[in-house]
Amino acid sequence: MTNLEIIKSTYQGRNSQENEMHLQKHLSKNVIWIEAEGFPYAGTYIGYEQISKHVFARLKSEWDYYKFIPDNYLSDQNKIIAYGTYYGLYKKTNRSFEARVAHLWTLKNQKIIRLEQFVDSKIVYNAIVS
Repeated sequence: MTNLEIIKSTYQGRNSQENEMHLQKHLSKNVIWIEAEGFPYAGTYIGYEQISKHVFARLKSEWDYYKFIPDNYLSDQNKIIAYGTYYGLYKKTNRSFEARVAHLWTLKNQKIIRLEQFVDSKIVYNAIVS
């Protein structure tokens, strides 16, 4: 499996929970996961347990239909950019959103060692605020 195929596989689920399962098997033990400043889950998380607790568990409990739909990928060996659109419906406010996003992935020995998210956080935040 190429690095690009690994990253593409992490987006093939029907929702963020399925994508988490695909992702988990490709993460390095000490993966660095950076959620963009201003994003509801902003921060830097190290390792799958922190990512699951601070990102995926919250996506599952706080959102309906949360999904990233990639438009395309740019690949340069160990660095891959996936860009597209986030979609979701925030349960507490019943507000939906669409926000453009890019994920910068870094891999080493076919394991994901880093993800950095770039997103228009204000659009997402507006769906949360009542």
